[in-house]
Amino acid sequence: MREFWVASGHHLTRRGDHGGLIATPELIMAYLARPELMPPDDACEAERQLHASLLSNPLRPVAAADIAALADADARENWTFMMNFRDRLIAAPSLEAVYLTLARKGAGDLPPIFLSQLCHLILRNALEGCDDPYMLRAAELFYRSQIATVHDGALLLADAEVIEAQQHARQDIHSSPLTAMLAPVKEFGEMDVMDDDNAWTYWSRSDAHAMVMNIGGNPKARAGLTRVIERWITHLLGVAVKVETVASIEDRDWRWFIGLDSEGTRIGNALWNGAAMDRDAAERIVALMRLTIEDTRLADERVGKKPVYLILAMGAEKAVRLKPQNLVAGLPLAAAATVA
Repeated sequence: MREFWVASGHHLTRRGDHGGLIATPELIMAYLARPELMPPDDACEAERQLHASLLSNPLRPVAAADIAALADADARENWTFMMNFRDRLIAAPSLEAVYLTLARKGAGDLPPIFLSQLCHLILRNALEGCDDPYMLRAAELFYRSQIATVHDGALLLADAEVIEAQQHARQDIHSSPLTAMLAPVKEFGEMDVMDDDNAWTYWSRSDAHAMVMNIGGNPKARAGLTRVIERWITHLLGVAVKVETVASIEDRDWRWFIGLDSEGTRIGNALWNGAAMDRDAAERIVALMRLTIEDTRLADERVGKKPVYLILAMGAEKAVRLKPQNLVAGLPLAAAATVA
């Protein structure tokens, strides 16, 4: 079986009989090794002791007084978030159960990075055994922000963090403004656009996030995204769905949509209220999809046999930030089907 996404930390969890992932002391220790929680050189003794004691026993109780004793306000905030998050993971029957609660009830003031990391882990579990690199590359949209550009008429998506790192590297190389201006620069640097000739290389660099997704010009890339959405919903909710890309919403009696990001939600709300699709909105759409709940008895009666439209769009500065929790919170299921 091919390995992928080692950085997700899935090997530090345990899969329960129910198919979900269970948090382990090893997973908590991985969080404790993150830079945000490593005591800096000027950390107070209380912070050093707290960190050392948790490395020794990652599941030990931490009282509010332990965190209040930390001298640095940022450290107190970081440790409060981490301990609340740890306690959620430990108390829940699975990581999936934690995610479902956060998606349905809201994450509150929990930093978004925790939700993204949970998504990364759960997707790795849901995609166990997947042998389609197009599907795996599409799944990166669920937990990694993307930057969009159009090349030769096709919409491409590249990892935002990788692009930012490349830009910083160029600035270091081209210390002279004149040199930087004259140097030929590709928008996505030397990143490979995934195609049938190089897709096999994804396995050796899945954690590098260095392959560009040709979502506008390669049907396999779009199909990969629809398959990931199907797998995500089935894994978390136990509901079988069929997803396919569409060019437009032709049904005048459409009943429901899910914005997969804030811009997609804004566009969907405008269409729902009768506004015509203007050119700017159309150019912002990254993917328009139609979702069908296979067992219509599980669908909300307001939807019935009608499809649900999914809208993914790019926001400011061509950023694409898919919110997979919207697929959980926004899917119109009958009351009896929402107990997963």
